[in-house]
Amino acid sequence: MFYQLASVLLDVLASLVAGACLLRLAMQWQRLPFQSPLGRFVFAVTDWLVLPLRRLLPGSRRWDTASLLAAWLIKLLQMLLLWWLAGFQAPVSSLPVAALLGLLQLLVSALSALVLVYGLLSWLQPGSYMHHLTGRLCEPWLYPLRKILPLIGGMDLSPLALLLLLQMVGIVLSHLMRGFFF
Repeated sequence: MFYQLASVLLDVLASLVAGACLLRLAMQWQRLPFQSPLGRFVFAVTDWLVLPLRRLLPGSRRWDTASLLAAWLIKLLQMLLLWWLAGFQAPVSSLPVAALLGLLQLLVSALSALVLVYGLLSWLQPGSYMHHLTGRLCEPWLYPLRKILPLIGGMDLSPLALLLLLQMVGIVLSHLMRGFFF
């Protein structure tokens, strides 16, 4: 029971910080302004880790590699603590790969939530700032599907197709994680 409680707490904390690092990466990649409340939140949550890493690992073009490394390090710390709490059951050499799989799972979950929010805002508040922001963050993922899927009765089904693909990827990652580490 203690392991499950600690696992949930670690997952929430690591997902919040690592997710903010990934959001920082995505916002910089899409050249979104950081002056908004969301941007200030992302800076507040991630600056303590990203700024020192940026001195060691400068970004390349639009890619903020320090934010990506920070997200992976947070997931690695989570896996290390879970490994310790589980009583060192898996080989320590599996932790970096488990952290990468955990980061990919976080990306799939975050992108799924983002697509859902984008879809809801397109119906409820189509001209709002948040709709514009989520649209800019979702567009690189939706664009390839929009080229393949035609509009059906004027409806864009690419968000639904992306959610389906993300669910399938999430299932594969979950099975890999379960079989690989825990």
